[in-house]
Amino acid sequence: MASHVTDHHHNNNELTPPVVILPNYTLVNPNLVPVRYVVNPAAIAQLEVNRSINLQQDEGLVPSGEEERKRNDVIRKLKEIVFKWIKSVASLRRLPQNNIRAASATILTYGSYGLGVYNAESDIDALCVGPWFATLTEDFFIGLHNMLANRVEVSDIHCVKDAKVPLMRFKFEGISIDLPYAQLQVTTVPENVDILNPLFLHGIDETSWKSLSGVRANNSILQLVPNAKIFQELLRCVKHWAKRRGVYGNLFGFFGGVHLAVLAAFVCQSNPNVSLAGLVTIFFKTFALWPWPTPVILQQGMMVPPRHHETRSLMPIQLPSSPHEYCHSNVTTSTFMKIIQEFRRGYRLTQDLFKFDWRNLFEPYPYSKNYQQFLKLCLSASNQDDLGDWIGWVKSRFPGLLQKLEEFHAFYDPNPAEYSDATIQDPNVVFYWGIVPGLSNILFDLNSVQREFKKYLGTGSKGVKGKISLSVIPASQLPKNLLLVDNPHVHSSPTQMIPVYTNPVPYYTVGYLTPGHPGSGHMS
Repeated sequence: MASHVTDHHHNNNELTPPVVILPNYTLVNPNLVPVRYVVNPAAIAQLEVNRSINLQQDEGLVPSGEEERKRNDVIRKLKEIVFKWIKSVASLRRLPQNNIRAASATILTYGSYGLGVYNAESDIDALCVGPWFATLTEDFFIGLHNMLANRVEVSDIHCVKDAKVPLMRFKFEGISIDLPYAQLQVTTVPENVDILNPLFLHGIDETSWKSLSGVRANNSILQLVPNAKIFQELLRCVKHWAKRRGVYGNLFGFFGGVHLAVLAAFVCQSNPNVSLAGLVTIFFKTFALWPWPTPVILQQGMMVPPRHHETRSLMPIQLPSSPHEYCHSNVTTSTFMKIIQEFRRGYRLTQDLFKFDWRNLFEPYPYSKNYQQFLKLCLSASNQDDLGDWIGWVKSRFPGLLQKLEEFHAFYDPNPAEYSDATIQDPNVVFYWGIVPGLSNILFDLNSVQREFKKYLGTGSKGVKGKISLSVIPASQLPKNLLLVDNPHVHSSPTQMIPVYTNPVPYYTVGYLTPGHPGSGHMS
């Protein structure tokens, strides 16, 4: 934080603490006279340090040592399984003995775990990287699947073959794992293969390129930030804020993990010697005042590519791994307004050095107080397994529903939290999306929206079955104790709504390429 220091003496010539002008106070209202406080600069620095420590302790943002050891152990075991798998594949392919000895595959991590910002509830995004002779359809989805299914540590395993990034999803010792596959044109895959090295990317297929996108983005970000530890601390705070304030969830038109990672890295890169508390303040100041849709570009010196479909999006954020790649975005006019509102709220709450309270910043968003009407979406299926597939499929199509609602002049705040209605017999999940007052046409044709969305859901569903109903309800019809916030510890009676949580089937990727780029079509 920049400041101007002047000396001031009393008539008795005794030196008093310096007067510090805090110019940031003038940013909200440029007509205000700068406020002067008589404080010690060292006290300010210590205040920021204490605040940074309190933040991480009070909010429980840092995982315990036990959680870290457990996840490290899971990754180690997965690497051992993959190594045995690739040796068996090489033998089945009847490769020469020297090739069998050289054959190897590995596991790379990305997402929150790969960036070191996970918590006890986080799953693990892992990538299996194999050599040229191990195929996706036969060796990965059959051979490796069977090896994993026979392990006592593995449960709930199933293949998601039709996603843009095909993968296996399972639990390993109770931790949810998403495992896509990338096939490199080499025989030996080093354990910590550098997938930013163009030599390893030569000749790979489209599916492998998509699968590699998350790892490449993570690695690039960690290479570009000046201090990985302070970046991780900031990103933990920012993700915690986004979840509490209801602006986290790519499928709902908000930020995904990669978006927030790039934004946090941008602030760290521009302010290499600032404390965590100071970086949080700068983060909100930066993006509350950001001239959207100017792209946020992390890597300095990188040229902005020509305008195209995605740079015309409302909040373009460039991936650092290539000048032609952008974070996949589903931001709409409605969600853009919500995000900007929350950036500005964060800026207001963090600019006052002496009154700033973390608890206010992370206060859960009060949906039931802010909206008089809600769009209720109820998803149900005949059994729990079908419901999981149905929820994943419907959520993957939510971006289309968000656009359709705005075509009918309905502006909304799509709360990402999921709830179960115990009054409905079939297994179900319910969403409540706030309808923005004053902007929305309350008389919009909901039947037409529902009819067109159901038609959209039927395209490419490939046997995924379930029911969906949309209705508009007043806030007065919400259960009184319904907490429209992300609170997994809410308990309720059978007549109440209770929150439930599912992992969406990932029918989306981390980014996309600009049209005309040599790799165009490899990311979407």
